[in-house]
Amino acid sequence: MLSLTELRRVAAILDRELAGHRVQAVVQPDAHTVVLTCYGAPPEGESRRLHLVLSAHPAAARASLTSRAPGGGGPPPGFAQYLRAHAIGGRIASARILGQDRQLVLRVRTAERDIDLLLAIFGRRSNLYALDSEGRILATLRSVSETRPELAIGEVWHSPSTPPRGGAVDRFEAVADDALLETIEGEYAETERESERESLERRVDQALRREIRSVERKLSKLESELAAAEAATGLERKGELLKSALGRITRGDREVVVRDWDSGEEVKIELDPVLTPVENLERTFKRYRKAVRALTKGGAQLAGVQASRDALTELERERAEATGSDDPAALNALTERPDMARLLSKYAPAAPPSKAKPAARKVGGREIPARFAPRRYRTESGLEVWVGRSDAANDYLTTRLARGKDLFFHLDGAPGSHVILRTEGRDDPPSEALLDACELAVHFSRSKKASRADVHVVPIKNVRKPKGAKPGLVVVHGGKSIHLRRNPARMERLLASRIDD
Repeated sequence: MLSLTELRRVAAILDRELAGHRVQAVVQPDAHTVVLTCYGAPPEGESRRLHLVLSAHPAAARASLTSRAPGGGGPPPGFAQYLRAHAIGGRIASARILGQDRQLVLRVRTAERDIDLLLAIFGRRSNLYALDSEGRILATLRSVSETRPELAIGEVWHSPSTPPRGGAVDRFEAVADDALLETIEGEYAETERESERESLERRVDQALRREIRSVERKLSKLESELAAAEAATGLERKGELLKSALGRITRGDREVVVRDWDSGEEVKIELDPVLTPVENLERTFKRYRKAVRALTKGGAQLAGVQASRDALTELERERAEATGSDDPAALNALTERPDMARLLSKYAPAAPPSKAKPAARKVGGREIPARFAPRRYRTESGLEVWVGRSDAANDYLTTRLARGKDLFFHLDGAPGSHVILRTEGRDDPPSEALLDACELAVHFSRSKKASRADVHVVPIKNVRKPKGAKPGLVVVHGGKSIHLRRNPARMERLLASRIDD
């Protein structure tokens, strides 16, 4: 991994070369890496498109440049989804080292907020964090439980307590600044490929070992069952001998001795004293027929298990050839085969990309999922008006957040956001606060351009969510309608009073 000295050079180059570049695309090719495609112009020169690699790979964590962005087949993982939603369109504002450790901070400035991408290069604990302007963790590339379990989504990020190590080494001292980022990518990408190959080899070995043990257990069990069934085939002869001795047997006998006229030997036949002579005869033949069925079925199973063992022996041989080959594609080709892919999926599946968890927010003294957090505005009287952001957020606002004597506002005859006036327990909130809430109810509806509207107002206790109803649908009873004449000045003041999350 990069040393502190090397990372300082990287930060200085990024701060100089990428400042002002716009983030155009975000790709997450694997569980450890994010590639930002940035477009802009350096202080001197023509506009260009750069592909910035931010990797938290345990063996090859780095910040570098690659010649082209990797493909992003399939739905993007959680962290990439978060950056696509919040960072695309923003501009790189700066790059710097945080403290005296291997912590690179890349600030992305968007119209809504600043987001800090913090790449912490700590070996197996390396991670990439998205932080807000106050340092709270918004999302992470790798799970914090794997890298920094003392941290949590929504809490303020802090540097580890362990002192930094190995800061003075610069293995790229002879490389000029204009080639450093590409050189780092070339070297560390190869390190990452070797690490991934070793990991894949371990997974293949593990899958083969476990499947071989399983097949050998099945084979041993089948052979034991077949041996027992083979021994039981002699029951047919005992049954025939038992027929000739039924007249000498009574219920309660535990055995009978019968002469085998073919061999001239005395044969001892065990009996169940609970059964009658005829029932003992039927039991003997029943056990014989069961043994014959076991031999018939077990023989076919034994052939199948032996074929599986032979196939695994061949797979082991091919695995040895692939791991010993200089061609890295040989092992990949082996793992893509249906038989090997099935074993890997069963015994050694690849770890899926970590899902970015949305940050929690405190609303009204309660911590709730960020996706449910309402827009909040302050009236002239100091009361707050909360507005739902989506159908699911409307449900959460109305059924979970609103309480007591809060009032529910919704536009009559037109879909829109749920609006709650937080009355703080008052029975008679100011009329101006009611009009403010009505303005917001109209503004966040499909009739936002209307000059007049009827807004229904009802106590929150009179709002009910029917069982099985679709998101955002509620039933109200009682209340009253307020005929609102829109006031642009009021609307402008309300929008300016928004409480920043």
